[in-house]
Amino acid sequence: MKKAKSAVKMLWSRSLITFTIMLVIFAYVFFVLFQHTIINADQLRQQAENQQLSDVEVQAKRGNIYDCKMNVLATSATVWQTVIRPSAVQEEDINLIAGLSSLIGTTAEKLTETCKEKISYARVGKKLESETTEKVREYIDKNKLTYCIDLEETSKRYYPNDNLVSTVIGFTGTDGDGLEGLEYEYNDYLAGENGRIVAARDSTGGEMPFAYEKIVDAKAGDSVVTTIDEYIQYVVEKYLNQAVEQNGVKERGCCIVMDVNTGGILAMASKPDFNPNEPFAIYDAETKKKTDSLTGDAKSNAIAEARSKQWRNKCVSDTYEPGSVFKIITGSAAIEENAISLKDSYYCPGYITIADRTIHCHNSDGHGTQSLAEAYMNSCNPAFISIGQKLGVTRFTNYRKAFGLENLTGIDLPGETTSIVHEASSMGAVELASESFGQSFSITPIQLITAVSAAVNGGYLYQPHIAKQIIDANGNIVKNFEAQAKRQVISAETSKNICEFLNKVVSDGTGKNAYVAGFRVGGKTGTSEKLSSESGEGRIASFGAVAPTDAPQIAVLMLLDEPSVANPYGGTLCGPPVGKILEEILPYLGVSPEYTAEEAEKLAIETPDVSGKSVSDAEKIIGDKGLKAAVIGEGEKVVKQVPQSGAQIPHEGKVIIYTDNSTESEKVTVPDFSGMTVSEANELAVNSGLNIMLAGAMDSSTAYNQSVAKETEVERGTVITVSFRENVTVE
Repeated sequence: MKKAKSAVKMLWSRSLITFTIMLVIFAYVFFVLFQHTIINADQLRQQAENQQLSDVEVQAKRGNIYDCKMNVLATSATVWQTVIRPSAVQEEDINLIAGLSSLIGTTAEKLTETCKEKISYARVGKKLESETTEKVREYIDKNKLTYCIDLEETSKRYYPNDNLVSTVIGFTGTDGDGLEGLEYEYNDYLAGENGRIVAARDSTGGEMPFAYEKIVDAKAGDSVVTTIDEYIQYVVEKYLNQAVEQNGVKERGCCIVMDVNTGGILAMASKPDFNPNEPFAIYDAETKKKTDSLTGDAKSNAIAEARSKQWRNKCVSDTYEPGSVFKIITGSAAIEENAISLKDSYYCPGYITIADRTIHCHNSDGHGTQSLAEAYMNSCNPAFISIGQKLGVTRFTNYRKAFGLENLTGIDLPGETTSIVHEASSMGAVELASESFGQSFSITPIQLITAVSAAVNGGYLYQPHIAKQIIDANGNIVKNFEAQAKRQVISAETSKNICEFLNKVVSDGTGKNAYVAGFRVGGKTGTSEKLSSESGEGRIASFGAVAPTDAPQIAVLMLLDEPSVANPYGGTLCGPPVGKILEEILPYLGVSPEYTAEEAEKLAIETPDVSGKSVSDAEKIIGDKGLKAAVIGEGEKVVKQVPQSGAQIPHEGKVIIYTDNSTESEKVTVPDFSGMTVSEANELAVNSGLNIMLAGAMDSSTAYNQSVAKETEVERGTVITVSFRENVTVE
């Protein structure tokens, strides 16, 4: 009986234990199901979708950047990206895949690591051009890797003009987004909207048939049409680059050409710059040499600093002391406010004393008594200090603000910085004196040329801008950027007077180096002490110009930051290249030259074609053109001529005609014309058997550049262009 009770008790105990275990198991299962189906349902559903779906982003084609005539400045070209599906890669193929490394611009180690990752899709290596893409395809097909490797069509940013306008355009990063310049400023328009390809995947990560695929098309980005003119930009960069190199400029140079009647930027350059196709390469040879000589952190820091500097748009991101170019603004304000009269005279003994400070004129002997026009022509500091004192602190600072020199201009470029000026509340007589002639404060080049444009265009301050239009992929206009006049700062009459003064500066004053035959050019020299330079002796040479002064169309501002020459003055260093820029772009803009009789006599002549003519006929044709002929050989007809037909030759130049094929062309050695006066250079050219074309200022000037290097052997009769300039020592 006891045994039976014990067995029943044991049975109940086992049943209870079993029930308890089953209850625990059931509770656990219920908890897990509850957690998966209720608490973590969204997370698990997403994980399942990720395992079962392939979601690939399709990059939108970035919009173009054009100049004002629809020349392409930046575009996106079709390239290909290598794609690996690691989840499908078989172990025995990893080494073969790693063999692609050199073709696609990565390392074997990185490819091996990618193949072993637990992911279904990975873009690897660089974006490939067509030629390389074909080689990659051949490799994939040859090694039967199509099951796990593919090539995906995408795009790559391309800048067809390399360095041209690079600091304005900027560049894009590896993700395709703009990092600098217009690429950054208008990224939202240019980028477009990326698309997607969502497809079901099988157990190996491969895509399922089309029935399981959904495509969201990418939307191409809009394009930006700019006010930049590619030809004008080319001319500006050519002469700016020459000026920077010839004068050993330490802290770069910059130049802007502005349409004074709209605020549109026709050209903007900073040199040295960079190639946006390879933005991370250091393009200044001297800087690269220095960075290459370093190691470790010092090298990394130097490279980062060099890149930042070459990307920096000096025209909008750097301030500088404007020097005497600012006298345009001081005079405009004083005339407008009737603080001075056009009939006033100014006496300069070579200095002026303000409060306890004696400020010297660049002419230590003084200019004596001078009119306002002569004060501009002489760039006389004491005269403009007197004008500033008559204007007074309140009116001076009011006009400084009205001309837009206390605030950002709002130009559509990133990185614009603003001016550093004396506030009216803290400006005393000495500070007013120094600011009156462009010292002891700093502004940006874009601020100054915007203000100068207002001073000469009838008095209207325009919003400077680079974008002209936004257009979509079909050419439809999305947005127009109209010229925007902020306010009228001075009257049309005051503006007209300023234009006349500036014209006299170039025709008879310190700005003669910017003279261009046949055109009314106005300008103002500027040389300022660079207070921030390490030695304290740094100078900034600059020149501001406007043309034509009887109906202003454009303004040009060039500055060279710390030139390494004995004569660092703006009139000497910046006047000539600004003159050359105007000489090339004014006819291009449709401005017709009007030559004086004296200028017309000095114009170049187009060499006539006398090949095949009899000697007598050739001599007559050449003589009728106002040229001379030199006959070499015993033949009866001309078989060759120097210069060739159509080439420019100076009035009374000599054409060499050869009448015998057996006669070799006579060679002469080009002499060094540097430092010579016009008469000395003419005499040397004649004695050397060369024709000489004179360029630049002619009065009391000396040669500083020649089109063919000295000691070069050329044919007798070759035309050598020799450029002259006055050595202006005016601040």
